[in-house]
Parts: sequence; structure tokens; C-alpha cells
Amino acid sequence: MRNTTLFNDNWIFAAGFDKAAVGAPLKGETVRLPHNALDLPLNYFDEKAYQKPFTYQKVIAWAPEFEGKQVSVVFDGAMADAVVYVNGTEVVAHKDGYTPFEAVLTGHLKQGDNLITVKIDGSENPEIPPFGGRIDYLTYAGIYRDAWLKIASPISIENIKIETPVALADKKSVTARVDLRAAAGLALEGTLTLSLKSADGKVIASTEKTVSGASEIVSFTDMAGLSIWEPENPVLYTLEAVLVTASGTDNLSANFGFRTAQFTPEGFFLNGKPLKIRGLNRHQSWPYTGYAMGKRAQERDAEIMKYDLKCNLVRTSHYPQSPWFLDHCDRIGLLVFEEIPGWQHIGGKDWQAESVKNVERMIRRDWNHPSIILWGVRINESQDNHDFYVETNKTARALDPTRQTGGVRYITDSEFLEDVFTMNDFVLGSEEMPGANRGRIPLRDQQECTGLKQKVPYIITEFGGHMYPTKRHDQEQRQAEHVTRHLQVLNAMYGDPSISGAIGWCMFDYNTHKDFGSGDRICHHGVMDIFREPKFAAYAYKSQCEPSDEVVMQPASFWARGERNIGGILPLIVLTNCDEVEISYGSGIRKRVGPDRERFPHLPHPPVVIDHRHFSKDELGLWGMEWQPGELVGFIDGKEVARMAMVADPVPATLQVVADDKTLPAATKDQVRFIVRALDQAGNILPFLDEPVHVEVSGVAKLLGPETIILTGGATGFWIESTGTTGAVTVKVSSPRFATQTLSLSAV
Repeated sequence: MRNTTLFNDNWIFAAGFDKAAVGAPLKGETVRLPHNALDLPLNYFDEKAYQKPFTYQKVIAWAPEFEGKQVSVVFDGAMADAVVYVNGTEVVAHKDGYTPFEAVLTGHLKQGDNLITVKIDGSENPEIPPFGGRIDYLTYAGIYRDAWLKIASPISIENIKIETPVALADKKSVTARVDLRAAAGLALEGTLTLSLKSADGKVIASTEKTVSGASEIVSFTDMAGLSIWEPENPVLYTLEAVLVTASGTDNLSANFGFRTAQFTPEGFFLNGKPLKIRGLNRHQSWPYTGYAMGKRAQERDAEIMKYDLKCNLVRTSHYPQSPWFLDHCDRIGLLVFEEIPGWQHIGGKDWQAESVKNVERMIRRDWNHPSIILWGVRINESQDNHDFYVETNKTARALDPTRQTGGVRYITDSEFLEDVFTMNDFVLGSEEMPGANRGRIPLRDQQECTGLKQKVPYIITEFGGHMYPTKRHDQEQRQAEHVTRHLQVLNAMYGDPSISGAIGWCMFDYNTHKDFGSGDRICHHGVMDIFREPKFAAYAYKSQCEPSDEVVMQPASFWARGERNIGGILPLIVLTNCDEVEISYGSGIRKRVGPDRERFPHLPHPPVVIDHRHFSKDELGLWGMEWQPGELVGFIDGKEVARMAMVADPVPATLQVVADDKTLPAATKDQVRFIVRALDQAGNILPFLDEPVHVEVSGVAKLLGPETIILTGGATGFWIESTGTTGAVTVKVSSPRFATQTLSLSAV
């Protein structure tokens, strides 16, 4: 049977590359994968520092189990232009930095030790997508995803493509195409057995057939009692294939789900039911370590999107993302719009040919994920290019006719070659631009954007972002406007049946080139900061969930009379899914206010907006009078469900340190996030306490990034990483005005 194991440990890493020395051991540091070739500071760095070649080497000793087998190393991702050598001989080259590739070692291995050398190049090579122009994100160099040692039969299973043609029927069917491959000189002969299993491993159905070609089609029909995959109940099944030949036995499994997904001119339908898409864009990057984060960190981002932000879709902007991330989207029921690498620029013919290959690689890797509902086959925000985009669409449809294609643009009247018109609509805020000839609107009518005479399947794929960048520590008034803009677009989307949904830009702030962002190498476009700590705008999304899921009540305010221009706290936006919110000021004023359905009639849960309709100018105290404490109480069906106190005299009371997990995987290189918050006596963040925090990690883990970090807007974050050993981990966090906090974890 096939044996696939992690191949992440004991790599030697060094800057630079010398082709003449690929067959000789080099001197360098010992590292574990995933690995970032060069860690960067949080901000104000030189992004060209990693734009150069690097070398990785690893020794693999000949083992008896290699005899008669096909031995290879599979790299899940390396940035970029990778070339793999075995004992000085080149065995594979792979330009793309986002999809997997396999280095076949068989035929190059000898008795004793064998040297694997991998050259990667962080240079922005204009012959490789997404490079050639300016891109608003960083492409961190390194073998930044997992590597695997695969030992398989010389006749093996290459891939499985699963389709569910009658997913919603009471009696379901599965059709699987199993692609096979044989080493040179071997005939494709043998017996193929396929077993369909439930999540608990129970065999639902199985079949056997004689192999007669490079691809075998196998079907299961009339299967009753199976569940569909849906966001609230993402039921997964497994198809296991076993191939028995004269050369040995091979096996491969794939998870899948029964579901239908269709974009129409009347909106998006999942499993035949209308669903408004409410999502955010996500980059696969982290501070300091760039792309090189492990399974648990990837999974945590999916959980934040689904459970913390209450989104139902993520767009993988602007490239295929980690298999760990996509696997977890399948498990937790988070929809995915996945797209090929690129940002505005289209290169020459060779560049375009490589991009078409990116379409193929992405789809072949990910075609069984039920979470993926749309393939992005156009370079993000690029101009029209008829021949190129005819080819990308043709390739996608041939590989996977079960999903629609989309292609994100910002230009209007763009040639519509895809199945879904995917549009970045940044009209909100454009009224402030020179020459603007219209007032403030949240979204344009789709036909103004498409230029077509009829409605078509249509989704907003970006809004906000660079039109109103907002830091978590910005002035309250700007943050309230940031909130309002997200609410206005979501409201417009919900109010237009022809819009399938809206995907905001973006989930969290991210490092970028000097050409973008705030000059500090950070784009502050997120509804969360770079550590995934929410800004007020995050609650514009979270508050749209049903109270049965979670009660939400968050004011977009620091509760201070002098924070806003002119003074005061009105209008006070309370992001909530409560029926009513009661506000009290001091001991004498108490008023109950309902959701603002006049301004936000289409939102599932409009915010409560408290303004001069509810308070006179002097009821909250005039300038120069004593500032009083306040309180918010949320009600549903007349019953109290939430309460929040806001003090008039906030002082530092608690240094809150929260870890995402209590355990840390030891066998894999993985991470746990910590969030540090300075809280007042009521448990609210002190938004202007910007002081140093010292982090000390002891035991079998290490800190990523510096030991001294700064509270910004009253909060900050950091990650710790496993070192390969089981045992205890202690994390101490201290700051001058607080008692030291100590947390204990276990590496297991």
C-alpha cells in the first residue's frame, strides 16, 4: 500500500544558489518546513530583502522499502520558480508558487545517502504569474507549505475526480473517474476496487472492476439515506480507491459532499435554496513569517471567518491557498471562491500559457472540495484579453463541468466570457473623487457595470478596501464611517435580488509592497487588524447572524465625550441582532431604541443608531459638564440577552491574554495565536493605551517575532510555534501597568 509521510524535518537552508554545487552538501542552518526564507519586521521593511535565490537541502538514506517502488517528494507549495535536484541531477522544475509539484526520486537514488537540493527564487520574475507589474501583496520566498515523502507502487493512482449528478435526489449517485499512471515499460493492468464510506468509516457501497486504461469511470447509484453538504451541516463522505497490480498495491482517498451550487440572474442557489453570499477576501499571510504557517493556523483563519465574523464565503485572493485551509472549509461549511494567481497585469504568450496551466493545476488539486463553488479564471482586475480568457474558461469547463467560472474585474462593459459576472464595485466613496458626477451610492446597478441588455449571474467580489482604509486605532469617527460603508453595501446587496452576494475587501490587514498601503508596508483594509483582532467594522458582518447562533451587541464607540470632531458620541451605531437596545446615561436617562430599518431596510439585522432623534443636545451633557458612565442592554422578545457597561473614567485594570488553543501539535510545525488586550475596569479595551508588552516563552515552543511588542489601539497579538518535542509550554506576558499573565500549554 502507498505510504505518504511528512518530509518537513532536518532541511539545511542557506541564502543564495550555486548550480555548480547542487551535488555537494552546503553549510547552513537546520530548519523545519513550512519555512519562510526571510522573516520580516511587522512594518517599515524592505520587501526586496527576500527577492533573491535560496537553497534547501536534505539527505535521504536508501531504505529497503524503496526497492521496486516509485519514490518521490511532493511539495505542497514553494515560492517560486523551484528546481529540484537529486544527487546533482535535475529531476523537476516548477514555476508556480501556489500549487503542488512532485519530484520523482526513483532512478536517481543510490545505496547509502542521497542528497536532495531545492533551488527557489524569491525574485519577481516577470515570466511567472502574478509577476510583471505591481501587485498589492507580498509573495514571501521559501518552501512555505508541507513536503511529503511518497512511496507507491510503480503502477499507481494519480488522482480521483468525483461528481454527484443527482445530489438532491432521495437516492443519490456518485460517479468517479480514477486516473492511473505507470512507470515506463509497465502495462496498466490490474484490479480497481472503490469503496464509498461515511464519516465514521462505515462502508456504504463498494465495487470492483478490471483496469483497461489510463482512466477508469466507476459509478454508484440508487443510494438512499445519504445527507447533503450544507453550511449548517457539512456532511462529508470518503471515496477510497485500491489498485492491485502485478507491481503491487496502491491506494488513494478523496473526501467529497453531495451539494449543488448555481449562480443565476435571480441570485445564488445552494442545494436549490436561495442564499445571499456574505463574505470577505483573505490573503494567506501572517506578520513576521509571511506564508509559512502550519495546519492549525490555516484552520484557525477559516474558523475566524465562519464563527467570529459569521461569513458564509471566503474568496482566496488572489491565488490558490493552503490545502489545510480548504479542507477545513469543507469540514465547517464555509463556501469558497478560488482563483488563479494574478493582480491586474497580463504578461506575454509564455506568461499566459503558464497562467492557463495554473487553472489546470488549481482545478486538478481542488475539484473534490464541496466548499468550492466558483473557479476564478481571470487575472484579478485585469483588462480584457479575448484569446487568453477564452482559453482559461475552456480549460476550466473541460476539467470540471460541475462548477461555474468567474473572473474578477473592476472595469465596466467588460467582455463576459465566464458563467458569472464577478465585479469589484468601488463606487462608494467615488463621489469624493475629482470629476465625480453623481452622489453617494453604495453599489451600481449590475447592468451599468456589465453593459449587457439582460441580467446575468452577478456577484460583488470586492468593495471598501482602498476607498476607505481604516486602522483599528483610528479616530472613532472614522471607524464609525468605516462601519457605515460596509453596512450600506451589505444592505444594497440584500436589497437587490439580482446580486448573488458581496465579498468585502478584506478579512484582515496585510503586508504589502511600498507602492500600496499606508507607507508602512501594511494595507489597513481589513475589518480586522493584521493579528486578526476585530475592528468595529467586523461587527457589521457578525451582527447579521441570527441570535440563536450568537447574540451580538457592539457599539462603534470608545465612550468618550472628546474623541469625535466637535465632541459627543452621537450618532452612536450599535451593531446588533437584538430587537431593541436600551441605553442609559448616568443615573437619570434611560431610553430604548430599535433597529434603524429606515436607513438599512434590507439587512437581516440593521444596526441600532442612536442620534438626536432620541436625545436632545443637552441630555448627554454639554461640553464642560461632568461625563457620566453609560450602559447598553440588548433585548429580544422583551427579554434581556446582552449587557455592556461603559465607564466614564477608564483606567488600566487587566492585561487579558487569550490563546486560541491549549495544546500545540509537536510532530508538525504548527502555531497557536495569542491576543493581548489592555482592559479597563468594565472589561472594555483601552483604545489609546499604546505601551510595550514583553513576551517570554519557555519549554518546547518558540516565539515568532520579537519579544517586545507594542499594544496598538489597546491590543496586539503574537504566535508561538512547536519545535518538534512534546512537553510543557509556558507563556508569560508582562507590561508595566499590569500584573504579569502566565498561560500554560502542552505540545502533544
